[in-house]
Amino acid sequence: MESLQAGTDVLFILSGAVMVLAMHAGFAFLELGTVRAKNQVNALSKIMSDFAISTIAYFFIGYSLAYGVDFFTGAEALQEKNGYALVKFFFLLTFAAAIPAIVSGGIAERARFYPQLFASFLIVGLLYPLFEGMIWNGNLGVQAFIETTFGAPFHDFAGSVVVHAVGGWIALAAVLLLGPRTGRYRHDGGMTAHPPSSIPFLSLGAWTLTVGWFGFNVMSAQTVEAVSGLVAVNSLMAMVGGILAALVVGRNDPGFLHNGPLAGLVAVCAGSDLMHPLGALVTGGVAGALFVYAFTLTQNKWKIDDVLGVWPLHGLCGLWGGIAAGIFGLQALGGVGGVTLTAQLAGTSIGVLVAFAGGFAIYGLIKLAVGVRLTEEQEYLGADLSIHKITAQPDYNRGEV
Repeated sequence: MESLQAGTDVLFILSGAVMVLAMHAGFAFLELGTVRAKNQVNALSKIMSDFAISTIAYFFIGYSLAYGVDFFTGAEALQEKNGYALVKFFFLLTFAAAIPAIVSGGIAERARFYPQLFASFLIVGLLYPLFEGMIWNGNLGVQAFIETTFGAPFHDFAGSVVVHAVGGWIALAAVLLLGPRTGRYRHDGGMTAHPPSSIPFLSLGAWTLTVGWFGFNVMSAQTVEAVSGLVAVNSLMAMVGGILAALVVGRNDPGFLHNGPLAGLVAVCAGSDLMHPLGALVTGGVAGALFVYAFTLTQNKWKIDDVLGVWPLHGLCGLWGGIAAGIFGLQALGGVGGVTLTAQLAGTSIGVLVAFAGGFAIYGLIKLAVGVRLTEEQEYLGADLSIHKITAQPDYNRGEV
């Protein structure tokens, strides 16, 4: 019976790992559809390369830093409990690798390839596990301090803050250090539009992420015994709330519409195991509207050239999700309880501070050492030709159709 339980848990969490792995295809196609045609190959290449680099960084450094566990023993020991420890690593790796995938969308179209891969290694090997270990493994006494001071530990079931806000605030630091794309903001105060290259690919990316997200949230239980249908339905309701809010506030813009479900899902991760479905619907709706408003504000007024809007989508909606868990998770609002708003504010604030400061440190040092930006000529040609020596449609570009 024990062996059957172990095998079932392995299959359960492995299914989650594969679903979240598929989300990385969603990241790739979301970026591919949003950037200009001359940067599509680069978008695909970055996401795949970042995942490989993230795996190496997390296997050799990051996972041990976060959880005090390594796999430098014989394979016979590693297959204990049907290899559950290994597939748990695989599952949490897919979360860690989401951080560079998030950052990639913000710095698209003007970042150098190998310096970005090195930044990804440092993020997944050092920066992300630092905060991950604080929240999900009790490292450095942070959770004990929050619980003692604010009456409950910081609650983040599936990573609104640990994954998404951290990724979004690292991305903001990188975007600010790189500066806007050449010609994006004119000297006369005007702005040059760079519309998405492919709404169908953007939509494919959004749908792939949305479907995979149910593995991201539901399988965060990590065992069959702990799985909850409440998490699944709360994810669904937040997704729908995000879609409808983005549709209305975004005035039918397909770019906003397809980011709406992602905004809702980012926000519900933290409290998806606590909220009533109506609370999840409101959480997702606020996130969808927040994304549209913040994306427009950053691009048009603040002139922050965050290409995919990853700071509004992951940074701000993740921040909102951490706070929302402390509101709609309360029993007074139909939630399960066991959280306090002040604890959620404290944990969220720590996550933002660690991510933003760490992002500035990593990208700032790389910028000083080797540079992180393509030359103006390379940017004009596009990252596809400048870095990969091929475009997404080489025959078409040569007139051979």
